[in-house]
Amino acid sequence: MTSLKGKVALVAGGTRGAGRGIAMELGAAGATVYVTGRTTRNQLSEYVRKETIEETADLVNELGGTGIAVQVDHLIPDQVQSLIEKIEREQGRLDILVNDIWGGENLIEWDIPVWEHSLEKGMRMLRLAIDTHIITSHYALPLLIKNKGGLVVEVTDGTEEYNKNRYRVSLFYDLAKSSVIRMAKALAHELSPYDCTAVAVSPGWMRSEIMLEVFGVTEENWKDAAEKEPHFVISETPRYIGRAISAIAKDPDKKRLNGESFSSGELAKMYHFHDLDGSQPEAFRYLAEVQEAGKPANAEGYR
Repeated sequence: MTSLKGKVALVAGGTRGAGRGIAMELGAAGATVYVTGRTTRNQLSEYVRKETIEETADLVNELGGTGIAVQVDHLIPDQVQSLIEKIEREQGRLDILVNDIWGGENLIEWDIPVWEHSLEKGMRMLRLAIDTHIITSHYALPLLIKNKGGLVVEVTDGTEEYNKNRYRVSLFYDLAKSSVIRMAKALAHELSPYDCTAVAVSPGWMRSEIMLEVFGVTEENWKDAAEKEPHFVISETPRYIGRAISAIAKDPDKKRLNGESFSSGELAKMYHFHDLDGSQPEAFRYLAEVQEAGKPANAEGYR
């Protein structure tokens, strides 16, 4: 394995959650990381949350990388085109594209059939999950394919194996997350002649800023959330998926993964890395074998 010093990454959707964890780990490996999102220190997005792209860039810098924050709405083609022109002008290359744009948590109506689900919210969810990724790839990939060994990561929820026989929350959410997995397969085909790789990667039950707030805990006392949800014992930090993607990016033989989908836990076993606490959570195996099987919460053997 080699470090990522000299490599240029774009983490599209890096304000918080998985995107922030990914940007931090790419930075820790020495990469120059462009962090995009809509929330800055001067302007809030529809989330109305405190996390900003500048904070993420600062965290990249603290870990030894170079973090560059750029405000971008990835639904606006002109903004994405300008972003890529900026990266080419400043760096002359792009080695890693992480499509992590999402922003749909507040639009989900859980277990509601399509005829009752808000059509406006559902269609907005699809635009945020799918259109943003396509627009970003359209403008970014001509720069990425100029050099061999480029990597595209489509961040989603659930692996292809886990999602294929399960209903994921609602038709809209199901379609959004499954489409991203399929997108990685299509990109793998289109990138293959250029010796570049595309994969889909999913975190497990991630302790994002939003999730910690839902359970009224912090990263320091997250285990207290078991009082509300015992199965939270399988949760992982956003840095875990970051380490997964960093490991793929460092792999000189990553082309063998082209078109496949993985969880952070699966990649931890493959590349022998751990979460911040030294564990290796395997969330989707746990969900299938413990939670969905109706067994009591117990992460022994799953982390």
